[in-house]
Amino acid sequence: MHHFLRQGTAVLVATVALALVGGAAAQQAAAPAPSPAASAGPALPQPDETNAERARSQPGNNAPFWRDVRESGNQPGYTSLPGPETGQLIQGFVQYPGSRVTTAGEAWRQVRNDWIIPYGGSLMLVALVALALVYVGKGPLGGHVPDTGRKIERFSPFERAAHWLNAAAFVVLAVSGIVMAFGKFLLLPVLGSSMFGWLAYMLKTMHNFVGPLFAVTLLVVILTFARDNLPRDGDWQWLVRFGGMFGGQEVPSHRFNAGEKLIFWLGVLALGVLVAVSGIVLNQIAPGIANTRAQMQVAHMLHAAAAMLMMAMFLGHIYMGTIGMRGAYAAMRHGWVDEGWAKEHHALWYDDVKTHHVPAKRSSDATPAAQPRTT
Repeated sequence: MHHFLRQGTAVLVATVALALVGGAAAQQAAAPAPSPAASAGPALPQPDETNAERARSQPGNNAPFWRDVRESGNQPGYTSLPGPETGQLIQGFVQYPGSRVTTAGEAWRQVRNDWIIPYGGSLMLVALVALALVYVGKGPLGGHVPDTGRKIERFSPFERAAHWLNAAAFVVLAVSGIVMAFGKFLLLPVLGSSMFGWLAYMLKTMHNFVGPLFAVTLLVVILTFARDNLPRDGDWQWLVRFGGMFGGQEVPSHRFNAGEKLIFWLGVLALGVLVAVSGIVLNQIAPGIANTRAQMQVAHMLHAAAAMLMMAMFLGHIYMGTIGMRGAYAAMRHGWVDEGWAKEHHALWYDDVKTHHVPAKRSSDATPAAQPRTT
């Protein structure tokens, strides 16, 4: 009995003590805070009224947060996620001559938005305007030598298949790339964020899947047409006279003229391979690449710049292969051309075919597929 009395007394004392402490804390909280002048002790830290006021007046303005990130966020931290640079929030700081200190990511963004996008878009616009002026002033080339009714095989089925597969992949990549590059400025205000978001996501997905197909077909095209694009006699004269475009007669050429050879070696081989390789790196399927942010940024700048130049060059190729030259589209579609067309546009190749210096089927050897005469 005596034991239970001692336990009860202890519990009662503890309860009273807790009540006294809680009451004192409540009185202290209810009492007005002493002024800094009247306080004898050190001043306590006050809440950041500036950030609180900014959060109320400017919701979404997270500039102070990113200011803190730039000051300390480039130091590697800890993360359980695998991969390179996963523990580093932002890249290190860089400074170019005559510019302020900034992060590497911000420097890449400035190159993209201030150089690649405006100058690349201007280059393609200039190319389109120039081709339009040529078409209005000159019109389509050809038609001065009458058709003979005798046909020559200009492109084999394999050559046409390789060309059209690569051309289809190129068109998909060009359209999707243009939307990703310029859509924010041209399409977003018209379509709205929701529709443009779905369109950009769909085209980006197509871009990523069609890219490897373009790389494979590009290699096939290079191996298929490299031999006929080697420099030959007469190429320099063709370049000096610009193919006779501004004269009354075209400069004689072999199977491919000097302009087409420039498109092949500079546009298809040099720029095409650069676009394909950098695209594979951006797709993160390149072997031996760590896929760091710096590597992705360099690959993107090379990819975008080469793609802009390539599209500008291929606008001329597409123009000459469609409305710029009569019979050029039919040659690649059906594979056969009239002897009159061959004599007018590729006289040296026509002479080689007649003398059997180059292998090419003729209508006397095989029956060609039917084709229109002017398109």
